[in-house]
Amino acid sequence: MTLLVVALAAFVGTHFLLSHPLREPLVTRLGAGGFAGVYSLIAFATLGWAIYEFRRAPVDLWWVVPAWAWPVGAVIMLFASILLVGSVATPNPALMGGKAGGPERGVQRITRHPMMWAFALWALVHGGLAGTGRTVVLAAAVAVLALVGARLQDGKKRTQMGESWAGHEAATSFIPFGRGFAMPGWVALIGGIILFVVATGLHPVAGGPNLWGAL
Repeated sequence: MTLLVVALAAFVGTHFLLSHPLREPLVTRLGAGGFAGVYSLIAFATLGWAIYEFRRAPVDLWWVVPAWAWPVGAVIMLFASILLVGSVATPNPALMGGKAGGPERGVQRITRHPMMWAFALWALVHGGLAGTGRTVVLAAAVAVLALVGARLQDGKKRTQMGESWAGHEAATSFIPFGRGFAMPGWVALIGGIILFVVATGLHPVAGGPNLWGAL
């Protein structure tokens, strides 16, 4: 378990370092292509180490959730699926190369970081429902990577995009529905439902439960 924590800390820590303080000096020294190569190598190496340690870690049960938690988890995962599909189905200024300037559409009216929140909600549901130490540690790392990463991304985008990002921040919310209820749009809604049904239907293949059965 200790090695799993170290491996996940290495994965998350190097991601933050390479995405923010070390990015510019490394791009200057190595060029964009060289930086991308180093970034990919370190990311795959630390991710591979984390996966290896996750499989070796003991499956110790920390808690067992009550029956009502499963349908609640299924609803949250459905929402996460809608955010994930919506984050790529409509223009997303938070993604690399994205442009701000409005008007905000689709899931952007729910949160300006739909992809990051999809990952964070995945972590909440899987860590909470599984209740095993190794899954909780993994989920915590994913949540930190997603939500702290989103906050750091706000700062970087503010520097890169100036007033256009400032306007986007003013028109959107970091926390989902922080500016009131909003619909995600039909593409995100239908695509999210399809993704949720297919992904959770495949859970038994990986030894996990079928979440849409909980509904």
